[in-house]
Amino acid sequence: MAVPPIPQARAAVPVRAVRVPLMLDVVVGLLVAVALPLAIVAIPNTISVVAALLPPGASQIAMTRAHGLALPIMLLTVPLASVAVRRFRSAPILVVGLTLLAAADAAGGYAGSAVTVGVLRVLHGIGAGLLLPATLVAVWERPRRRFLLPLWAGTLAASLAGAQALALWPLAKATAWQVTLQPYPLLTGVALALAAVYLVLWIVARDGADRAESATEGPSASERSRLGLAAVPAAGIAVLAVGTTFDWPPVLVIAAAAVAVVAMLGLGAVAAFEGPGGRTLAFTSVAVGLVVLPTAAQTTYVEMGGVRGGPGLSGLWLPFMLAAVVALVAACFVGALKEERAGRFVGAGLVAVVAGLCAIRLIAPTPDGLLLVVPFALLAGGSAVALVAALRPVRLGTALLGLSLCFPAVLAGFLLGTGVQLTRLQDVARSGDPTKPELIAQAFVDALWTWALVGGFAVVGIIVIASWLGRREPAPSRRGSVVLVPSPTPSPEEKTGGNGETFSDR
Repeated sequence: MAVPPIPQARAAVPVRAVRVPLMLDVVVGLLVAVALPLAIVAIPNTISVVAALLPPGASQIAMTRAHGLALPIMLLTVPLASVAVRRFRSAPILVVGLTLLAAADAAGGYAGSAVTVGVLRVLHGIGAGLLLPATLVAVWERPRRRFLLPLWAGTLAASLAGAQALALWPLAKATAWQVTLQPYPLLTGVALALAAVYLVLWIVARDGADRAESATEGPSASERSRLGLAAVPAAGIAVLAVGTTFDWPPVLVIAAAAVAVVAMLGLGAVAAFEGPGGRTLAFTSVAVGLVVLPTAAQTTYVEMGGVRGGPGLSGLWLPFMLAAVVALVAACFVGALKEERAGRFVGAGLVAVVAGLCAIRLIAPTPDGLLLVVPFALLAGGSAVALVAALRPVRLGTALLGLSLCFPAVLAGFLLGTGVQLTRLQDVARSGDPTKPELIAQAFVDALWTWALVGGFAVVGIIVIASWLGRREPAPSRRGSVVLVPSPTPSPEEKTGGNGETFSDR
């Protein structure tokens, strides 16, 4: 009598092939939701808000200058970290970045001088600069990137819009100025624990059936050169930012920042992007970085001061929360579309950002905090839509290059806004009593209105220039360079990099 074959056990394969990848997707999503806002919250310089709590012998100017080092260091770190994360993968870089943030938070309570503040803020900048590309690559490594990428873009947009308020909320009842160096230590610890879990799961996946899925080659020589090229304007704008703290005239600050913006747009126009959509993403990243966080920061300062009966800081949490929901929902909507349809939303998202700037000009300041959901939702939602639509067709190296251009634009936006504010305050000093609170408050409101106008024209100019450059492209390369208009879906061959990596998000 024939003995039937004994079926081989297959229970261990699904556990490894399904549960571990699924757990990786969940952990990556949680890391994006927690670590990305922590990186953006490191940007604002908030020490002037607690100036009354500084020790008697401390120089407020020196403290402010030291606290402002985080953003220049961050934008210098991002392109270098982009090369590192492509070589060493995202999991170890996430652990290193969050460890630096946690160490700086832990040491923040013991800071007592401007030198210590400067060192800790440099650590904040490096840690945040590591997290930004590491979270993007972590999303890119997953097969469910089509669902995780909208979460990343929506979280980034919402974080840019709410960073200033998030950095200020812990200071509302602060009794020590060191709180500015450790705004969310518990959340940093949670993010570090998630990164450790992700590292363990990533090692298990690489050693098992998921190894072929997660293992990719390091950056190509052309990718390293392009990321290195992005570090040039980053270094230039970082030096400008430090230089402007030494009493530069407002006109010189504005001119230097404008030159930096032109340089970034020029780099985005001429860089040798691989694959379709590179120029679109470059221009979109510059536009979003230039206006979203600087505009939201100025609006937050005006409204938290209660200008004209404004809602104050406590009245801003609901508009920002609703704006974050709008950004995530809008990003998921565009992410669910087919790639050729999603490309049409790049221009629509940037137009929504312009509408948000117009709403700032019309609504702020307002005594009703809920009305601010209109400009905040347009800024966050529009930038989320534009980023998702621009990221969908590109390769990972191009996505990292776009990210490397975004944060120099953030710093340029801050410099432009600061130049406008200083110009308005000088007008007050020349025309009336410079110590009168009403005149100073109105100067900040006028500066916000002027900046909204300048930012709106800047984004419109970026849209026009990008579209003009797209029309001038010769036919053979047009598919890879059209800006702010939909690009045809790349073929499977075009979606595969030279090192064999597949960029399909389906």
